[in-house]
Amino acid sequence: MNNSAEPNVLSRMSGRVLWLTLNRPAARNPLSSQMIAALRESIELANADSEVKVIVITGSGKVFSAGHDLKEMSGRKPNDPLTREQRVKQVLDSCAEMMMSLVKSPKAIIACVQGTATAAGCQLVSMCDLAIASDGAKFCTPGVNIGTFCSTPLVGIGRNIHRKHAMELALTGDLFSAEDAVRFGLINRAVSPDFLLAETEKLAQKIAGKSAIGIRAGKEAFYQQLEMPMESAFAHAGASMLDAMLSDECEEGVCAFFGKREPQWTDL
Repeated sequence: MNNSAEPNVLSRMSGRVLWLTLNRPAARNPLSSQMIAALRESIELANADSEVKVIVITGSGKVFSAGHDLKEMSGRKPNDPLTREQRVKQVLDSCAEMMMSLVKSPKAIIACVQGTATAAGCQLVSMCDLAIASDGAKFCTPGVNIGTFCSTPLVGIGRNIHRKHAMELALTGDLFSAEDAVRFGLINRAVSPDFLLAETEKLAQKIAGKSAIGIRAGKEAFYQQLEMPMESAFAHAGASMLDAMLSDECEEGVCAFFGKREPQWTDL
């Protein structure tokens, strides 16, 4: 558990734009249970605030978000009354609900990606309505590198980019550049880090000047008309990822990660 007195998510208003900043830079802004809950609460408060027209989500430090907290997901949390299966399922379910809250929010939501976004962090970028990134930002879904598969991140990512690009991200676990992310369709554009905040602010303020009613209705209609309901996809992908996270292969990958050694896969 994070005992820091600092909030997981910082909030500030800029006119009618609410900036939410993931605030665990030393830990690479993981989507831990605490971070997920804090972000969900911030979105719900913004949804109920008529002064907020646009929400921007960004990160502090060099990493936008490194995804789930591996220690929490791998059963390395002391004095936890939950079994590993219960904990992993709880985190996956809470994360899916938080991600869906971005789509269901009546506000326009922009990701301002100042650094690397991996796994569920990359998913967070994909679930925002728009995304602008630093041209030095990197993107990846590295579950395959630790014996699992980024099934739930692919729900959002796979609805933003072509399936072959999505599978390249997932099957290689490689880092892709901001230029690649633009080409894939994951982000709208990449800009110099010196201009990232200004460009995001400009876009957010432009949208904030539009009709809130129009945006709310239009956004709802847009996501409803997509071919497959995301809830169903999240349920299927969540069950698959739960099985993968509980496998011996994943356990080996996580042990190798923390042991700073090469994993010994059973298929070699």
